[in-house]
Amino acid sequence: TEDSYICKCHEDFILREDGKTCRSKLFNLFNHGCEHVCVPTGESYTCQCHKGFILRRDRKTCRNKDLCKSIDHGCEHVCINNNNSYSCQCHEGFVLRQDGKTCRNKDVCKSIAHGCEHICVNNDDSYICKCQEGYVLKEDQKTCRRCTEGPVDLVFVIDGSKSLGEDNFEIVKQFVSGILDSLEISPKAARVGLLQYSTEVRTEFTLRQFSSAKDMKKAVSQMKYMGRGSMTGLALKQMFERSFTETEGARPFSANVPRISIVFTDGRAQDEVSEWAARAKRNGIIIYAIGIGKAIEEELLEIASEPSYKHLFYAEDFTAMEDISEELRAQICEALKESAHQQDPSSGRLRKTGPQPSAKASKDKDQCKCENLVTFQNYATNEVRKLTQRYILSE
Repeated sequence: TEDSYICKCHEDFILREDGKTCRSKLFNLFNHGCEHVCVPTGESYTCQCHKGFILRRDRKTCRNKDLCKSIDHGCEHVCINNNNSYSCQCHEGFVLRQDGKTCRNKDVCKSIAHGCEHICVNNDDSYICKCQEGYVLKEDQKTCRRCTEGPVDLVFVIDGSKSLGEDNFEIVKQFVSGILDSLEISPKAARVGLLQYSTEVRTEFTLRQFSSAKDMKKAVSQMKYMGRGSMTGLALKQMFERSFTETEGARPFSANVPRISIVFTDGRAQDEVSEWAARAKRNGIIIYAIGIGKAIEEELLEIASEPSYKHLFYAEDFTAMEDISEELRAQICEALKESAHQQDPSSGRLRKTGPQPSAKASKDKDQCKCENLVTFQNYATNEVRKLTQRYILSE
C-alpha cells in the first residue's frame, strides 16, 4: 500500500490472525487422523464420516451405523442392533445358549445322529436314550434288549410329618401313582405295599391287599396326610416286622423274590432309626433312602443299604427328584442282581445270596430279573418331571 503493506497467501492458503503467516485451507490432510473426512473449522478441524457411518468415541475413526456389521459380534446365527449395543438371536427351531451367542437345536434328537435304538429324549443341550416298555438299556446306553419278567416285593415308606407339608405330600402321592402305572401288578409279578408314618405308622395297603394298579392308585389318592411328628424308626420297625411277612403278602424267601424298600424322609427322626434299619438289611431287604429338604445325612446313612453311594440320595427340594430317579434306575437294578437267588449246583435247589456278604452273584445269571424295577424307574423319571413342573407353576 502507499505507506504500509499487507501480507497475502498463495492459492489454497489463508492468512492467520497474526496477519503474516499462512495455513492451508485443507489443513494438513496427511496428519489429521480422520478416517473418512477432515472438515476445517477456523484454526482447527473436525472429522466426519461417510453416509451410513457414525463417529467413534475417539472422534477420528468411523463405524457402520449397523453395529452388527462393524464388529466381530460372535453371534452364531443372527445379530440384532440395539441402540449402541447388539444382541444375538437364533433361527427358528433353535434356542440361544447361556453364552448369549451360540445356538442349539430345540430338538437335539432331530439334529444329530443320536444312535438311540428306541427312544431319544432331549435333555437340555444333550439327549439320553430310553427303551420301550419291556426293554432295558445295554451298557452302551444306546441300544436295548428284551428282558424276561421278574417278580419283586416293593414297600414304600412315606414321610407324612408336618414338616413335609400337604403340597409336597400330594406330589409324593402322585409320584407313587405314576410308579404303579409302570409296574405289572399281579400276585405273580410285582406286589406293592405302602406305609405312611408321622407320630404313628399307618399301613395304607399291604403287599397282598391289591392285585391291580387301578385299585392301588385309588387307595393312594384317598390317602390322608397325617401331618404330625416324624417317627422314622417306628416306621422301619413296622416295615421289617410286618410289611415283608407272608401274612401281609410277601413271598417266602424260598420263592427267590427280591425285597425292596424305598424310604422317603424330609427331616430328623424323633426316634432311633439305626436298629431297625440294620435288622431289615441283615435280613435281605434292600433299602434306598431318599432325603429331601432338612433330612439329616447321618440318619440317611444309617437307613440306606451299603454301599451308601448307591443307595442314598439327597435333594434340597422336589425339583431335583428327576435326577434321583435316573440314578435309582441303575442302582436298583444292580442291587437286585446282587440279592437275587441262584441255583445251588450241589443240591439242585435255589439258595438266597442277598443277606450273605461273602456270596458272589453268578456272572451268567439272567440280569433281567430287575425288569419291573427298571421299568419303574423309566416311568418314574417322566412322572417326576411332570409333577415338579406342576409344583413349580403352582407356587
